[in-house]
Amino acid sequence: MTLGDGDGWAICRRGHRHWGRHGASGLLAVHYDTGGVAHVLMQKRAEWSHHGGTWGLPGGALDSHEDAVTGALREAREEAALGGDGLRVIGVHTDDHGDWSFQTVIAEAASLLPAVPANAESIELRWLPADEIGGEIGGGLHPGFAESWPRIRPALPPATLVLDAANIVGARAEHGWWRDRAGAAARLLAGVTELAAAGLRPPTGLPAPDRWHPRIVMVVEGAARGVRAAGPVAGPVTVVDAPGSGDDAIVAAVREIRALRPFERVVVVTADRELRRRVGEAGAEVIGPGWLIGRLPARTPGPGR
Repeated sequence: MTLGDGDGWAICRRGHRHWGRHGASGLLAVHYDTGGVAHVLMQKRAEWSHHGGTWGLPGGALDSHEDAVTGALREAREEAALGGDGLRVIGVHTDDHGDWSFQTVIAEAASLLPAVPANAESIELRWLPADEIGGEIGGGLHPGFAESWPRIRPALPPATLVLDAANIVGARAEHGWWRDRAGAAARLLAGVTELAAAGLRPPTGLPAPDRWHPRIVMVVEGAARGVRAAGPVAGPVTVVDAPGSGDDAIVAAVREIRALRPFERVVVVTADRELRRRVGEAGAEVIGPGWLIGRLPARTPGPGR
């Protein structure tokens, strides 16, 4: 476990030669302008490098102690003088070749961050509209990126996951939850916070990265109001106390997100039929609570279980 121990060639099961003994990762920084147009930071590779002269992402070999995000941010700093400030990871796409993989770390950029060649591996860095990325740019696309780009492109939009806490708690059916709604909501919040930190596996059919990091808003109502994440740090989940109807607060949240960030995907987790209709009309997608419950960490059984 030493710095640079990932440098070296590997052969995947498809018979291709790749740089990175432990796999590789790269940073796909995407910024949405005021018109909702996605711009992606692209790197033109040095002529001497593997597939030199082509366009791809800042990235490279992972060391044995690095995860995809750590490695991608390190490579972006080394190759493009790009720090982590102004970037929020929204997902990781894995291109698995068998025994070797390239992990594309998708991060939303707060602006068109300045990026310049920081070492000999980059010729040029350029922000390009996502819909204009193709083989027509001088040098063409790196073949690995060209192969994965059609799968990555639909997964670019950031997302917000809005949780109907009361409905999810009811569907989870913990022993005695109806007598201690605040406690049940607190346990749900703890589980969702843990899950969010590791990344979620998205619902089947939803265009999203393999490891998904949406913003998460949990709407609580009634006796559950006031529930917050334990500890000094609030964590990746925002809790909204509904002043009245939880359904009304959820619809209001969907409308606000869609008005401020129309390019953002909004997914509401609920089984309530009327709420599903309302949020659908407001521009959200809907998934049932079973998807989330099946991914939550195992919980300790309550009394009498």
